[in-house]
Amino acid sequence: MSQDEEIVMRDVTNAGLCVGDRIGREAASQLDLEEALEASRYASHPYSTHPREWPPLIEVGDTWELPSVLIDRYNTAGGEGTALCGIFPEIRRAWASVDNSLFLWRFDKRDGQCPEYSGEEQAICAVGLAKCRPGVFVEAIQYLLVLATPVELILVGVCCTEGPDGRDPYAEISVQPLPDYTISSDGVAMTCVACTNKGRIFMAGRDGHIYELLYTTGSGWHKRCRKVCLTSGVGSMISRWVVPNVFKFGAVDPIVEMVIDNERQILYARTEEMKLQAYVFGPNAEGPLKMVAEERNLLNQKDVSQGNRQSAAAGRANKPTIVSISPLSMLESKWLHLVASLSDGRRMYLSTSSSGSSFSGFSNHRQAPNCLKVVSTRPSPPLGAGVGLGFGAASLAGRTPNEDLSMKVDTAFYSVGTLVLSDSSPPAMSSLLVVSKDSSVHSQVGRTSGSSSRSSRSLREVVSSLPIEGRMLFVADVLPSPDTAATVQSLYSELEYSGLEVSEESYEKACGKLWARGDLSTQHILPRRKIVIFTTMGMMELVFNRPVDILRRLLESNSPRSLLEDFFTRFGAGEAAAMCLMLAARIINFEDLISNIVADKAAEAFEDPRMVGMPQFDGSSGLSNTRTATGGFSMGQVVQEAEPIFSGAHEGLCLCTARLLFPIWELSVMSKKPSSDTMSADGLVICRLPTSAMQMLESKIRSLERFLRSRRNQRRGLYGYVAGLGGVTGSILYGTGTELGATERNMVRSLFGAYSNGAESANKRQRLPYSPAELAATEVRAMECIRQLLLRSAEALFLLQLLSQHHVARLVQGLDANLKQALVQLTFHQLVCSEEGDQIATRLISAVMEYYTGSDGRGTVDDISGRLREGCPSYFKESDYKFFLAVERLERAALAVDAEEKESVAREAFSYLSKVPGSADLRTVCKRFEELRFYEAVVCLPLQKAQALDPDGDAFNEQIDASIREHALAQRKQCYEIIATALRSLVSSMLDEASRRQYICQIVHLGVQSTDRAFREYLYTAMLELGLENELLEYGGPDLVPFLQNAGSQSASEVGIVSGSSPLGQSGTQISSNQAKYFELLAKYYVSKRQHVLAAHVFLRLAERRAIVSGDSPTLEQRRQYLSQAVLQAKNASNSDGLVGSPQGAGDSGLLDLLEGKLAVLQFQIKIRDKLEAIASDFESSVAMQDSEPVLNGDASDDSSFANAANEKAMELSVELKSITQLYNEYAVPFELWEICLEMLYFANYSGDADSSIIRETWARLMEQALSQGGIAEACSVLKRVGSHVYPGDGVVLPLDVLCLHLEKAALERSERNEIVGNEDIARALLAACKGAAEPVLNAYGRLLSNVAIVPSPNLRIRLLGSVLVVLLEWAMSVLSDRMGQSPARSSLMFGGSFAHENKAAANQGVRDKIASAANRYMTEVRRLTLPPTMTESVYAGFKKLDESLLSPFSF
Repeated sequence: MSQDEEIVMRDVTNAGLCVGDRIGREAASQLDLEEALEASRYASHPYSTHPREWPPLIEVGDTWELPSVLIDRYNTAGGEGTALCGIFPEIRRAWASVDNSLFLWRFDKRDGQCPEYSGEEQAICAVGLAKCRPGVFVEAIQYLLVLATPVELILVGVCCTEGPDGRDPYAEISVQPLPDYTISSDGVAMTCVACTNKGRIFMAGRDGHIYELLYTTGSGWHKRCRKVCLTSGVGSMISRWVVPNVFKFGAVDPIVEMVIDNERQILYARTEEMKLQAYVFGPNAEGPLKMVAEERNLLNQKDVSQGNRQSAAAGRANKPTIVSISPLSMLESKWLHLVASLSDGRRMYLSTSSSGSSFSGFSNHRQAPNCLKVVSTRPSPPLGAGVGLGFGAASLAGRTPNEDLSMKVDTAFYSVGTLVLSDSSPPAMSSLLVVSKDSSVHSQVGRTSGSSSRSSRSLREVVSSLPIEGRMLFVADVLPSPDTAATVQSLYSELEYSGLEVSEESYEKACGKLWARGDLSTQHILPRRKIVIFTTMGMMELVFNRPVDILRRLLESNSPRSLLEDFFTRFGAGEAAAMCLMLAARIINFEDLISNIVADKAAEAFEDPRMVGMPQFDGSSGLSNTRTATGGFSMGQVVQEAEPIFSGAHEGLCLCTARLLFPIWELSVMSKKPSSDTMSADGLVICRLPTSAMQMLESKIRSLERFLRSRRNQRRGLYGYVAGLGGVTGSILYGTGTELGATERNMVRSLFGAYSNGAESANKRQRLPYSPAELAATEVRAMECIRQLLLRSAEALFLLQLLSQHHVARLVQGLDANLKQALVQLTFHQLVCSEEGDQIATRLISAVMEYYTGSDGRGTVDDISGRLREGCPSYFKESDYKFFLAVERLERAALAVDAEEKESVAREAFSYLSKVPGSADLRTVCKRFEELRFYEAVVCLPLQKAQALDPDGDAFNEQIDASIREHALAQRKQCYEIIATALRSLVSSMLDEASRRQYICQIVHLGVQSTDRAFREYLYTAMLELGLENELLEYGGPDLVPFLQNAGSQSASEVGIVSGSSPLGQSGTQISSNQAKYFELLAKYYVSKRQHVLAAHVFLRLAERRAIVSGDSPTLEQRRQYLSQAVLQAKNASNSDGLVGSPQGAGDSGLLDLLEGKLAVLQFQIKIRDKLEAIASDFESSVAMQDSEPVLNGDASDDSSFANAANEKAMELSVELKSITQLYNEYAVPFELWEICLEMLYFANYSGDADSSIIRETWARLMEQALSQGGIAEACSVLKRVGSHVYPGDGVVLPLDVLCLHLEKAALERSERNEIVGNEDIARALLAACKGAAEPVLNAYGRLLSNVAIVPSPNLRIRLLGSVLVVLLEWAMSVLSDRMGQSPARSSLMFGGSFAHENKAAANQGVRDKIASAANRYMTEVRRLTLPPTMTESVYAGFKKLDESLLSPFSF
């Protein structure tokens, strides 16, 4: 598509608003006939005449003499036989009967054929034509002739045969006698026959009754044809036989005319006495005939209402009579149902509904008929009206002064707004008066503002008079050709206000009803209207010239310019310009072709500013509207901004476009057809319009668009005026809308402002001073938008035709239910103007292309692509072509056997798609590439489309609105998901492990190479979800660390790249379990990269994390594992090469100390939790054992509270980490966990008080607790366990004096109570607490024994001395074992020199001296005690023996 033909959707949408508004006004202008008649009651001149200087409105198209065989037969009868005549428009035949012979001949062409049927002996008294009911006769018999004689009723088959060219279905007819379908009339002569669209046959008899003729296939003794009286009954029998004889009521009033309203399913009957009857035969036109109303005195009642009461003695000759009745179509009126033509030329419009009117919204046309009432009376046309005659001076030539001046109508015909009257009042020759709707607008000129609205709605008719030879007998419409009728009916059949709602009606009749819309609305689609008149002298065809026909004649005849100006005046510049446009673009159907001269003249008139005017401002909306109705000046009224009024050329273009698009604009392009197929339970989706209708409409729209484009390219009219201005204004012809300046944007806003919501209309605005050049540019821009709308509409129609040719039902089989529903609801307006319509069209084109590119394709992409690019380039762009070429290559690749060929063809497809990433349906395409294992395309194409969807990078722009950013990111993620789906499919595939790993690595490599940061994060997330952590760590890009940090809600600075900015202070933050996974992976990444310090930080964060939601926190064991890993990484960092001795190494050493300390505190917390859980568990066990025993005191209640508190505290400890201070004060001390308290005090190097009273008190409580639980043995056991943990010390954490004295006293007291207490347990426990160091224990005992105030009791002293003996013995044994167990070589290594053995021996000797000295001293102390020998002898002996043994080197 060239640059100047590119369609800009914004312009199409704006033009769609303009044209849609015009279509709405076009629909609203179609007034109901009742409303028009009501408005015309106040009009002074309801009739007008056609201008004398113009070509005639009605002209005689052709005349025919009656067939010679008919004339001969009539002359043979001497003119005295029974003769009837009529017209059957359905089969294009006129008919006449003479006695028992019936003649049929073509009335619209001379073919020389006049078949005769004379199979009966009796004279024919009534004739009718009925559609043949299906299934009764052979298919060749399409219609039935109904012949009525005084004694028989006969059915005759009519067979229609097409002509050689197949365009005329009624070229030949033949009659087929049906002997089995003749029945007796039972002596009733029929007066008339009327048939419904469904083939029901009603007949009126001279006895005043209505009969129906029924026929079936028949079999056996069943009759195939029978006559049924529909109006007989008990009342009828009394009326016919009893009442006349008694009351002398007079003769029967026979029915002389019957007409059928197939739309409303009503039969109307007129009798000789001018009674009107209404019958219904519903529902579905198959119900019984039922009278709903009968009116006997319509004329008299009307006379009374008008104050013209007639005398009872007045003769009938002075009264008007009803000449004919005709039903009104629903297209004409939904409230008025019947029109009766009177002999004086008046028309009475009747309704069968007693309430409601069209003014209540057309809601009453479905009311059941219940009456016959006159709603309105139309005055008769003035005498002498016609061409060249005015109303004020009617021509009365040839009339005597005393002659009656009233009209004498002997025959009348009404059909679809046209009335034909045969006036026999002139003495010399009868004349035809033809009354039709006046389409001009000249009657509104000069009207006052108060009556202009009513006048514009009033019914105004134009009267034409034609002389006629003979007397008019019958009139009928010449129906449009079947092809034209089928096309037009398909376009207008589904419009709600068209009235074409009755099935079984022929296309020709339904199409003919559209003439009721008026010539202006239908002349572009309907041919000229024709009627044929049957007279006593022959037949005559009248042709009604449309306004466009008159304009064509004016242009052909080189009429004076004044006539053309008068035409523009009478019809308005917009309507006249629209007709010029139709002629210039050749979109009107004529019997002959439009000459180039006429087309050129029409184009010149369309562009002539003297005819169509120039764009200007509406002065009435400016300052002039500040004047009030009384002439005063209103200061409170708003001064509106003056809006531009475009020329008649723009108005004409809008009208022409709106009327072309009117029947399809707001209707759906698809419909559902019921189907018996179980696979299509909801029905088959088909195009609503047939291909012929869409093709015809497309042709007209393209012709109009080509004309506008040619005038633009030739710089004709305003195009040339605007282009000649140069500069920015000239660019408006070709601009796409994005390059318009501020002034032009204002003009475009003014252009479409009339179709906006008018929110600013209440604000006071100042007029914008547009120059004439700017106004002209605005109009040209508007016309360009409409031209683009026309081009887009033509392309949409072409696309619909193409879809219809490929069977829409098959194309939509693969669509989901929502898309199918959207397609069925899609209107033509949405298809042309909306983004949704464009998307659905693209999806349907894809379905068509799949038909060609599938494995069983019927052609190549080039075949169908050429048609699409030529017919609808705005729907099928170059990018679409490349896309489907790629799809075709993918099909070839799938069928290829050779691996190299497969990859080569797939790469071709990838190359095509890389050029059009934004137009590809990547979900389907990438799936095909995935099947081919061509993962380069699977990764690159979605990334290219993501970039095409967000070219400006809005997804990463923090400066724009959040909604815009989120939308851009969401579009990108839809593309990313295609790659993630391929990765998931690959992980779960049945490929061997090596191949699967190879393809996964290929996808990851391609993804990591991408510059799209958001995609890399999306890819990393998908890999984690699929369990590809190892692959992620191995192939992850440089942004993997920031991704893992951000995923864990941490920034890079918080992870502590430099030791000086360690993130330890940030520990204990809230981290979810999902985020913890990212941190674990981050730590694993640091470990793999030997970044041990960073790994230690991450493990520390994981160990100290707090839960965001309850139940999401890690267990203490998991925390201990994290801290152990952190300690390990810190140790690895300290041991790494290049860090030892460096500042970095010193910092890592400090980190290690801190981590080890935290691990120790966590161990305390685990111990305390376990102790508390044990307390609660023990209480539950005791309760379970004693649940049958009664509670004797309140101890059980206290124990329960204590156990519950312990359980609660244990739960608290399981949730999060506590500091050592919290553990000591809030958990260990309240629950008397003294052992753990001591360990914590030792760990913390507690020095809070000078005399260490806290530690002493804690040890005392621990010992008391142990003594109460298990006596001296338990206390010694606890001392061994705890003391060994805290020794060596400075005597603060392990107060041996206090422990020794406390335990010895307790042992003495228990022994005095005859409890069994070991004499050596305490001493050995103290030694174990000191890890075998005897000297500190001996010093503690020495201090106690030296202070008589502390140990005054001899019993206690002797016990202490016994314990001293044990300590000395153990010390001596340790010295001996040390001496005996060391070899010279080992001593040399341990003491580091050749003299180590001698030094060790000297040291041992010193210890032996100490032991000997202490033994001597304490042996003397034993002697001093004032105790019985039995208590001291053993201790004394022990000291003595020890002393002696130390003197000998070979003792022990």
